[in-house]
Amino acid sequence: MRFSQRIGMVSVSDVVQTEGMSDALRNSLWNVLDQCIWSKQTFLRNRHGGLGLVDDLSRELWSNFFKLRTDSRPVYGSKILEQIRTYFFSCKWYEVYDFIEFVVQTYKILGLIELVNEILERELSGFRLIDGLFTPVSDASEKEAIESALAPGPFAGVQAHLHQALLHLASRDQPDYRNSIKESISAIESAVCELSGNPKATLGDGLKVLERNGKLHNALRNGFSAIYGYTSDADGIRHAMLEEAALDEADAKFFLVSSAAFINYLKAKQAKST
Repeated sequence: MRFSQRIGMVSVSDVVQTEGMSDALRNSLWNVLDQCIWSKQTFLRNRHGGLGLVDDLSRELWSNFFKLRTDSRPVYGSKILEQIRTYFFSCKWYEVYDFIEFVVQTYKILGLIELVNEILERELSGFRLIDGLFTPVSDASEKEAIESALAPGPFAGVQAHLHQALLHLASRDQPDYRNSIKESISAIESAVCELSGNPKATLGDGLKVLERNGKLHNALRNGFSAIYGYTSDADGIRHAMLEEAALDEADAKFFLVSSAAFINYLKAKQAKST
C-alpha cells in the first residue's frame, strides 16, 4: 500500500471488479501484453526485415477474432499494432478478457498467464485466468485448488469434466450454471468410481466403498453425500437442486471449487496408498 493510501489521502478501493474494468486494470493488462509480446525484438520485424510475429498473430486475430478480411490489415507492423491498441482501449471491459483469452489460447507465451493473474489480483479483479479461461474466482486458494485438480493425475475423465464446468461458468454471454454444477459433480463421480474400482458405481455407492477401504472417514462420507446429493431417483436431492430456477454464479462457483478440493483430497489419498 502506498504512503498516501496508508494515511487516508487516497481511498483504497475494496470493490472486487466483476462487472467492469478500471482504467488501472486495463492499462496494466496492456502493459503485460507489451512486456511479453509487443515489445519483443522479433514481434514487429524479423531478422530478415520482414514482418515478425505480428504477421501470424494479426492474421489469426483478423480471421478468427475480429472476423475481418485478412487482406484488410495494414501493411506495416507498427500500423497493425496501432489498430490492435485502438481496439483494446475502446472495446467493452469483457471484450478485453475475450481478447486476452484468444491470445493466450493461440500462442503459449512463457510467463504470460502468471503475469496476467498477478495484475488481476493486484487490481482486485473478480476473475482469474485458469486453463486458458477467465473464471470468476477472486481468492488465491480457490484458484490453486482448481488448477491442482485440473493437473494430470490418476483419475481419467476428471480433467474433461472440470474443464467443461469451467467453460459453462466462464461464459460471459450465456453462463450455464446448471450444467457447470452437473459437470463438477460428474468430475467427483469419475474420480470416486475409479478409486472404488467400480466404473459403474453411483457416487453414493463409490463413497461407501472408499469408507470401507479406509480412504474416507464416515463423517466426511456423510458430509460429501449431503453436499453432492448423490441419490439418482427422479425426486432425489440432485434432481431437485438442478431444477431450482435461482441457481447463480455463487452456486456454480461453490460446486466447482469444492469439487476441485475434494478431487485434490482423493489424489492425495491415492498417492499415499500407492
